Order: sequence, then C-alpha cells, then structure tokens
Amino acid sequence: MTTALSEREAPERIGGESPPPLERASYGDKVFRGLLTLAALAVPILLGLLVYELWDGSRLAIAEFGLDFVTSSRWDPVAEKFGAFPLIFGTLFSSIIALVIAVPLSLGVAIYLTEFAPKSTRQPVAFLIGLLAAIPSVVYGLWGIFVLIPILRASVFPFLRDVFGFLPLFQGAIYGPSMLSAGIILAIMIMPYVMSVSREVLLAVPDTQREASLALGATRWEAVITTVVPYARSGIVGAVILGLGRALGETMAVTMLIGNRHEIAASLFAPGYTMAAAIANEFSEAVGDMHLSALAYVAFLLFVVTVLVNAGARLLIWRVARGSGAGSKAI
Repeated sequence: MTTALSEREAPERIGGESPPPLERASYGDKVFRGLLTLAALAVPILLGLLVYELWDGSRLAIAEFGLDFVTSSRWDPVAEKFGAFPLIFGTLFSSIIALVIAVPLSLGVAIYLTEFAPKSTRQPVAFLIGLLAAIPSVVYGLWGIFVLIPILRASVFPFLRDVFGFLPLFQGAIYGPSMLSAGIILAIMIMPYVMSVSREVLLAVPDTQREASLALGATRWEAVITTVVPYARSGIVGAVILGLGRALGETMAVTMLIGNRHEIAASLFAPGYTMAAAIANEFSEAVGDMHLSALAYVAFLLFVVTVLVNAGARLLIWRVARGSGAGSKAI
C-alpha cells in the first residue's frame, strides 16, 4: 500500500521541483517583446534626430531665405546668396530620365526570365543581375567617364541631335558630361533593383492564373500581358518606386557625369546639378556659416523630396492594389 502511494505521489513531487514551463515561456516572451519594442522605437527616434539635425543646421539659411530658397536659382557663395531650384530640378529630372530608360528594359528582362527563358539560363542571369547591384557607385562613375561618355559624345548624342533636333531637348552643344549622361548612368544603376523585385513579384503570381488564361485560348504573350502583369501590378509599381528612391539619393556617379553646373537648361546635352552632388562637392570647401547652412538646407530639402515621393508612391501602390489579387497585397 505504501509503495503504491509513493508511486502515485512521485510525479507530483517531480513536477513540483521544476518551475512551470509556461512561466518560463512567458518570461522569454516578455524579454523578446521588449527587445523588439526597443528596436521598433529606435527607428522613429533616429529619424527624429536626423530631422532635428538637418533643421538645426539649416536654421540660418531658413531665416535668411525662407521659401525663396526653393524658387531662386542664384548660387553665389561669395555674396552669400543661395537658391536651390536648379538643384531640385536636376535631381527630379535626372531621376525621371533614369526611370524612362530603366523601367521598360527592367520589366522586359523580368518578364523574359520568368515566362520565356529556358530554365538553364534563368538562375545564372538572375545571379548576374544581383551582382550588378553590388557594384559601388564610384565604379559606375569611372566607367561612365572613360567608357560611356566617349561613346555618347562620339556617336549617340550626334545621332539624337540629327534625328530629334527639332525638339528643344536635343538641341545645343554637346559637352559629354550632361543631364542625359547622368540619367543613363542612373538607369544602369537602378535596373538591377527594378529587375530583381519585378522578377520576384512575377514569380509569386500563381500558375493557375497563367493556366486559366491559356485555357481560354490566349497565347503565351497574351497571357503575360492580360493576366500575369496586371495581377502583379502593385508589386511592379513598388519595384519602380524602389528604383526611384535609389536614383534620388545617388551621389558619386551623378557627380562625376552630370557636369555640375548650377543652371536649368532645356537641352539634355547641357550640364546640370543635383542636390546630392552639390552637398558632396561643396560641403568640405564651405567656410562661411551661411554656405554651410545653405548646404544643410539643401540636405533637408532632399529629405523632404524623398519623403514626399515615397509617400506618394505608397498612395499609388495602395490605389493600384485595391481590388487586385492576393499576390499583390503583400506589398
């Protein structure tokens, strides 16, 4: 009798000697949740510090020029008169040129790799595309100076002027370093990002969508255009916005190819300037407080432009994604 009772009580004694597993799990969850909360709070805190530093550094220029800084075109460090409109124009215009060139090519390559390319070539080509994104921007800039600009100056730009010379965009003297050169190098730099993301989005489209379209009598190409691409349209828009964000903030390659002239010209062959290039070129040489504050004001405007572009892009993605398939809701 005693032996039987001891055997029945043994599990209770063993269970009472060790802490309940649920309490240990609850404690670990609390620690993990606390760490994640701190990590999440670090992002807005860092962002707030960044905005504060930009605002604090640019207060002198803001007090002196106000919003006229955005609309004025004069940039004279000697007279301490500054205006950033050509910089804003150059940043946006060069990024638009890059998107016009890069998006059709990137989307075409992504469609080919996912829908038409043999399986033996898909992974090697995708791997090479990924390698393009790892090349430093200064290497792109050097390649642009020694390879791209001589080709553009000798053959491409004269051809464009001869064929499209009736348009103001393709008139004027050919220098080499120009707005179009910067746009082309930006297009080359953002293509890997747009191609990679678009490819992943297209791969996420269910095969049932393709099969249903083919079953209704569509050709392979018609199935891609009418079914696959519309199903993934919000993800493709997200890929384009990712490329735009990369183009807006690019510094070294653009600085080396755009010509760095603080003016607005109608011709794509004329040199230009961007906000990032101005900061990179002049920050180390700025000696006056007003000059430094003007460059900080430019950096603050670049931050504002980037935030506005990305906010507009998120709104566009949301509007495009409404009523779309489940594969687009992940973006």
